[in-house]
Amino acid sequence: MGKIIAVSNQKGGVGKSTTVVNLAAVFGSKGKKVLIIDFDPQGNTTTSYGIKKKSIRNTVYDVLMEECGVFEAVVATEFRGVSVIPTTQALSDAAIQLVNMKDRTSQLRRQIAPAKDFYDYILIDCPPTLDMLTINALVAADTVLIPIQCEFLSLEGLVELNSTIKRIKELWNPGLKTEGILFTMFVERYKVTGQIVEEVKKHFGKQVFKTVIPRNVALSEAPSFGRPALYYDPKSKGSRAYEELAKEIAKNKI
Repeated sequence: MGKIIAVSNQKGGVGKSTTVVNLAAVFGSKGKKVLIIDFDPQGNTTTSYGIKKKSIRNTVYDVLMEECGVFEAVVATEFRGVSVIPTTQALSDAAIQLVNMKDRTSQLRRQIAPAKDFYDYILIDCPPTLDMLTINALVAADTVLIPIQCEFLSLEGLVELNSTIKRIKELWNPGLKTEGILFTMFVERYKVTGQIVEEVKKHFGKQVFKTVIPRNVALSEAPSFGRPALYYDPKSKGSRAYEELAKEIAKNKI
């Protein structure tokens, strides 16, 4: 049975989509079967895998609204082991529609359940909000991976998200665990970087990944070519960092 990892932070621009795109590529390159669920209406993960939105037949919105089965929405990519359930802006409407649905918090979990036996990893790219979409993602997940930038405002967001995770566990998903906290866009020479790292480690200890993701040109450029960094520039620092992260997660006994 596969592991479902929600990649979440209500603060935008912290590297959620970058992490999903590149972590999936690394797992796939190692022979794992990976499914990405693009659960952010912006659709950055869909675009980063070169999927043309005009050619999409079914999206995660259709799965969520029970208009098609989970496997009917899966799009195979040209990259080893990785498939994507794409999204479009239509997903924005789902946050409102879910409010009136029975068992609205567990709709995603129910609809993607058949895929869990087929894939080794299912990665959910969450929206940068704490709305009904994010709640559905966290209820569906086994673990949550939290990317954060090394800046003081990130600390506040991390505390808020941690509080949300506790509430999700209490109400709907008692088995939910934290996969880890990941520092992204890491620049070691900045003074604030060391201060933030020290502060986060003081409060969250072993939940912090040893791997950090550097600010890297290849990670920024690769999406415009519709390729993960591993296939755009495999020797880049960004690609190598995500390979190290994949090793850490694979060893994680959560």
